Amino acid sequence: MARHLGIDLGTSNTRFWLKEKGILLRSPSAVAIDNKTREVVAVGSDARRMVGKTPVHLTAYRPVQDSVVTNLEVTSTMLHEFFVRTNCTGFFNKPTVLAASPYRLTDVERLAIETAILDAGAKSVAMIDAPLAAALGAGLRISDPRGCMVCDIGGGTTEIAVISSGGIVRAKSLRVGGDKFDQAIINYCKYRKDLIVGDTAAEMAKRQLAVATPDTNRGSMQIFGRNVRTGLATTQMITSGEVCQALRAPIEAIIRAIITTIEETPPEIAGDIFDFGIMLTGGGANIPGLAALISSQVGVRVIVAKHPTDAVCQGLGKFIEHPRLTSKQLIYRSR
Repeated sequence: MARHLGIDLGTSNTRFWLKEKGILLRSPSAVAIDNKTREVVAVGSDARRMVGKTPVHLTAYRPVQDSVVTNLEVTSTMLHEFFVRTNCTGFFNKPTVLAASPYRLTDVERLAIETAILDAGAKSVAMIDAPLAAALGAGLRISDPRGCMVCDIGGGTTEIAVISSGGIVRAKSLRVGGDKFDQAIINYCKYRKDLIVGDTAAEMAKRQLAVATPDTNRGSMQIFGRNVRTGLATTQMITSGEVCQALRAPIEAIIRAIITTIEETPPEIAGDIFDFGIMLTGGGANIPGLAALISSQVGVRVIVAKHPTDAVCQGLGKFIEHPRLTSKQLIYRSR
């Protein structure tokens, strides 16, 4: 019996959904490879901790950037290891995969994702727009003629979509997400605190201190790095207010895109959005105060999904079980 597998191949994390089992994998999208033998040294969490810390003979990759496959071979290797880890593939039992992709992905970028999944051991693969999956996974009734709106803030992109009758009416895809939040913190520390910090330190500061409004206080923490002037290792204190200031620009870009999308929406659907609000999904939805900030700026109620980080993967599972929920025909590609 063929296995039906949903894959959310994200910039930061990869998730697998298997029919009758639900989400069975949540792992960082990272892999470490020996440069000489091309053998896999580590995958997932172990490889993520090695990024930027490997010796000359090893390379730790994050092969997906801004939700786009940047290294086809490494991405395929990573997915194959995930297949083996979850026992999702075999010589006589290769999975049929439904994968999520950012809205308005180019044909070349879409082909790269499909090829990586097929090379990893899939029998066939189809793609569906991530905003549709996120909306369905968050519990929105996307097949109804009633309009709904979702904002999915992921690791590499933010997907904003207005959905009705099983399809996307208006949408925008921004290369703004968790990685851009990390970079904003790095830039803030460099130019405001004379401190050069790495991706890991910036991500830790984001997870512990990120807030959307300055009136929310999450305390402070020590952040490690190098002094800009002396080049020596040092530490400084960083507060949630400083992190809030660092994240102001990317958050404002997301809010502007939401406003623009609503302005381009037909009046009848815009009325539905005003009545039922905007659904917030993705890892960025967990930032304290973000939903309230968006609501105050846009003038529409904003709701955070119950499990925002799993929304896309849960939506893939619902599409696998009920393919008629979308008006878009799913086309499976095989070798």
